[in-house]
Amino acid sequence: MGLCERCGKAQAVCLIVDIDMGEKREQHLCDACAVSEGHYPATKPDATAQEYIEKLLTAGGKATSNLYCEHCGIRYSEFRSQGLLGCSHDYDAFGAEMDKLLRRAHDGADHHVGKTPRAGGAGDAAAGAKNVRKLRKLLQEAVEAEDYERAAQLRDRISEMSAE
Repeated sequence: MGLCERCGKAQAVCLIVDIDMGEKREQHLCDACAVSEGHYPATKPDATAQEYIEKLLTAGGKATSNLYCEHCGIRYSEFRSQGLLGCSHDYDAFGAEMDKLLRRAHDGADHHVGKTPRAGGAGDAAAGAKNVRKLRKLLQEAVEAEDYERAAQLRDRISEMSAE
């Protein structure tokens, strides 16, 4: 990004984009200049743009960067960067955030859904049941959205799969 366009001394870490009457204007600022111009509040004298962004990305009002396990001392940010937990108590300490990660990793499920064997194996029945569950969920959503044509198609597909 280069040097700050205001003071010309510190490294620019903040990009301010103003659009006025269709005209775009960019300004590259250091932390201190961005704070002094009121683009973000000074949380502490040495706050960086990254720290400010982490404070904005909160979980229920509690910044994830402040989460830590009282037993092993690992911070949530360390877990996210390394991918390793410190102890079994981390699941309690990072509960809400872990729930979000699990749901993202397992297509909305809050528990491990595992993998099933390829076609022709013992997992075919389990895979079929999983697909029927997904279709039933889609059917419920279609009914709630009053998309009855889609709901009828899903109902027919569920019937076909159940008969197989």
